[in-house]
Amino acid sequence: MSLSAGSSPLHSPKITPHTSPAPRRRSHTPNPNMANYMVPTTASDQGGGAHVIQKETVGGTTYFYTDNTPAPMAGMVFPNYHIYPQTAPHVAYMQPKANAPSFFMAEELRQELINRHLITMAQIDQSENPGVPSEVDSYHSLFPLEPLPPPNRLQKSSNFSYVTSCYKAVNSKDDLPYCLRRIHGQHEPPPPRQHAGLLPESLIWAYIVQLSSALRTIHTAGLACRVMDPSKILITGKTRLRVNCVGVYDVLTFDNSQTNHLALMPQYQQADLISLGKVVLALACNSLAGIQRENLQKAMELVSINYSSDLKNLILYLLTEQSRLRSVNDIMPMIGARFYTQLDASQMRNDVIEEDLAKEVQNGRLFRLLAKLGTINERPEFQKDPTWSETGDRYLLKLFRDHLFHQVTEAGMPWIDLSHIVSCLNKVAIFCALCGVSLA
Repeated sequence: MSLSAGSSPLHSPKITPHTSPAPRRRSHTPNPNMANYMVPTTASDQGGGAHVIQKETVGGTTYFYTDNTPAPMAGMVFPNYHIYPQTAPHVAYMQPKANAPSFFMAEELRQELINRHLITMAQIDQSENPGVPSEVDSYHSLFPLEPLPPPNRLQKSSNFSYVTSCYKAVNSKDDLPYCLRRIHGQHEPPPPRQHAGLLPESLIWAYIVQLSSALRTIHTAGLACRVMDPSKILITGKTRLRVNCVGVYDVLTFDNSQTNHLALMPQYQQADLISLGKVVLALACNSLAGIQRENLQKAMELVSINYSSDLKNLILYLLTEQSRLRSVNDIMPMIGARFYTQLDASQMRNDVIEEDLAKEVQNGRLFRLLAKLGTINERPEFQKDPTWSETGDRYLLKLFRDHLFHQVTEAGMPWIDLSHIVSCLNKVAIFCALCGVSLA
């Protein structure tokens, strides 16, 4: 909750002096001892809606400013310090209980984010991989996102009828990472891959909701996906799916001689629904061999035995061509209440991530405070300057540094007390704000 007040209309447009009460109002409640005036702004405010004009004198200068702080209810008291509240109960019950309370994000989420960062920043040894170009157009730092086969055995794509390979690359124009798909130019169908075991039906429905939502977004825009294939679906996180290579087929098959490029779009959209059915069937069989024409009957028998009739009917509806044009919205009744299950799971996941993020919300401010304190402490090059000497004003900061980090136990052994460090830093930040000095 922000307790900062708005800027005063009476203030000069120039920079506010550092002794102004403005810095205090950024993080603290107004001083109860200051004078204030109720000034209605319009005729409609006469009935009780009015802005509070605060008056405060600092260093012989009187400041007026508008206090937009929401009026607290009777008996309500806001804390005048930074605190970490307890984890929300509905989130705490979702997570396994730790041995001790933590001030930081969950280890599992931290490791997942670190792994993403590692992949994003990974680079390849150019001497050991001469086949990977160092630059492609405005992209550099290419890194393969899939294993690179030998040059004489490149894996071909069944979607584009070309040999393709996938890379992470950084755009030199905006310095952001992108996923590049390299088109080599040959064709050979990939061999089928077998997988043991079956996926839980709840996971399959979660994938169906996400993939159908992606198709719905594309079809609503009057376009077609054309790459709804198991090899072009990325799994990020645990159950989050993303469709890759959308638009590549349109680029490869573009024909300037056509006057209406959207004429075949309804046909492509119908093909998307059939492709979605094949993806769902492959998930149900946990094998790409199940979507081959000669194995369809056995694959459907496997679905009938191991999964519900709703999943079987959805697959049959998607794979069966009909005389009328179908829409991805037609499968919504088949998904039914499972949509709400996925929505609830998504919202709960969001609650967990927000709760972990809330643990880190003050870390940036504390880091900036430590960086500025570390910059001031221990500067031998300024020993002759009385403002930087060991006996000057900066000596207090050195003593504070020792008090902050040099804690010991009763036996005199070094001791790390994070709560002590955080509490002291917050007290210093509040004291500096009261004095009109911004350290963080």
